[in-house]
Amino acid sequence: MQRLRITFARGKELKYISHLDLMRLWQRALRRADIPLAYSQGFSPHPRLSIAAPLAIGVTSSGELIDVFLKHRVSPHFFLKSLSNQLPPSIDISEVAEIGLGLPSLQSQVLYAEYEVCVDTDKEAKGVEASLRSLLAKDTLPWQHARDKEIRKYDLRSLIESIWLLDCNPPECTLGMRLRCDSKGTGRPEQVTLALGVARARRGRAPSRRARRRASTSRISVSRPPSSSATRPTRAAGLRSSPSASSGRSAWSSRTGDRWSASPTSRPMTSSI
Repeated sequence: MQRLRITFARGKELKYISHLDLMRLWQRALRRADIPLAYSQGFSPHPRLSIAAPLAIGVTSSGELIDVFLKHRVSPHFFLKSLSNQLPPSIDISEVAEIGLGLPSLQSQVLYAEYEVCVDTDKEAKGVEASLRSLLAKDTLPWQHARDKEIRKYDLRSLIESIWLLDCNPPECTLGMRLRCDSKGTGRPEQVTLALGVARARRGRAPSRRARRRASTSRISVSRPPSSSATRPTRAAGLRSSPSASSGRSAWSSRTGDRWSASPTSRPMTSSI
């Protein structure tokens, strides 16, 4: 058996498909490419695939991660060449790396997600920076999120690791956000934007937001440059390090065609979005 970790981008043409639809897309593409998938045991076997963290509908990404288990070994280069021809143009594989079978699950290693968020605003750069400093200075930020009939209360500040201003040219500014994305909670960029109070609401509409995501691990640097399109969101999923994460691992990059060995590199507000 073999375990391959794929780094891929999801473009704007697929930003409105759900997580389950994305998983079905990968399953069908892998079958068409005749990749020897490993299946789960039991009455209803399923291909052994796992994505690091589901991507919200309407958000694009320049660096998602998915683990694929195979029943026998293939080279990362053969895997990349076979699969790329079966994927739609909006899915762009940038790296395929072989990792240890005994390593923790991909989902359990996720620590954070990075976003690039564009918002419509009337504020100048100084005003936006003042709002960022004010939010980061808070120890707590009570928040409640309404979804269907359920209201969930939590501390939004504990989900924010960092926020920074990337660019500001009114009526639009671009923010960078690093938000928690683990088993204890997941930060959502639209809620952080609402808490900042910098977005300009249009008549009869919620404030306009656009975001882009990229992914990285603590052992392998896979940070991707943002897309030239300002309408795409970015998230980055960071993973917990493991002492054996890089042992015996090889990878293939579609960007350069190079093969290498990896080396080790750490009153409440309410939203209804």
